[in-house]
Amino acid sequence: MNKLKCAVIGAGYLGKFHAQKYASLPDCELTAVADIDSNAANAVADQYGAQAVTDYREILGKVDAVSIVVPTTLHHEVAKAFLQQGAHVLVEKPITVTVLQAEELIEIAKTHQRILQVGHLERFNPAVLGLDREEKPLFIESHRLSPFNPRANDVSVVLDLMIHDIDIILALVDSEVERIDASGTPVLTQGTDIANARIQFKNGCVANVTASRISLKLERKMRLFRPHSYVSVDFQNRKLSKHYTGEKEMFPGIPEIVSEESVFEGGDALLEEVKHFINCIKTGSQPLVSGEAGKRALETAIAITSLLGEN
Repeated sequence: MNKLKCAVIGAGYLGKFHAQKYASLPDCELTAVADIDSNAANAVADQYGAQAVTDYREILGKVDAVSIVVPTTLHHEVAKAFLQQGAHVLVEKPITVTVLQAEELIEIAKTHQRILQVGHLERFNPAVLGLDREEKPLFIESHRLSPFNPRANDVSVVLDLMIHDIDIILALVDSEVERIDASGTPVLTQGTDIANARIQFKNGCVANVTASRISLKLERKMRLFRPHSYVSVDFQNRKLSKHYTGEKEMFPGIPEIVSEESVFEGGDALLEEVKHFINCIKTGSQPLVSGEAGKRALETAIAITSLLGEN
């Protein structure tokens, strides 16, 4: 198979890393980088010998695959244009602003038989990939806390940070949402900066999800309580801890608790995400985070923000 002609739309903080990954893959050729800021586009494109453009429409129909790393409000417009011109699309999270927009992209991708993958990066965290699915969780608790960063404040903390955990929880529970309760408040921005949501699923599982972008510390952890085990996932330190009942007894009639811990050194989640995208294109397989998965995460996140009184 010839090298795939790839492009990155958006040469900001994250876009330049997408460009780096495509340039490093032997079955890809980074042909273009687009950004309305010509200096940003040139800086990234020149580094990898690619074409720099200020209008993404200049390369429509000329590339096989794109990463869309632009503000969320532009996701639908840009992804739609490339899908309609026959390109496979990896769009950063959240997939779009509205569920209707997400549904339209999914339909266009199906019509044109293109891959539509959503950039929920934590799915490719080695600690998450190492998580077994032997037991369905009964209760989930997650905390995603971060110091303030002015870079990603075009959306609330729910769509910026919490949506990572929402996506993973929806995939793990694999049940319809029955009820959501939420509370939160703005502190430094006009949107919600700290929020908590309680998500109850039809299968009985409950998830308690907290996200903050005004914390003094960085913490990204999820705890799963299952019928015969307790699992802790530390996204930040790529650590997976599992505690489960063993065959021996620690007291008469009380089984022992066996503990295991795995630490995943190194690893590059973004590289794995891009490689997965390219593999799906080559094999025709469905991506781990499909358009449908991105839509479900968005739908739940919107329900939470609605409860918080946001538009």
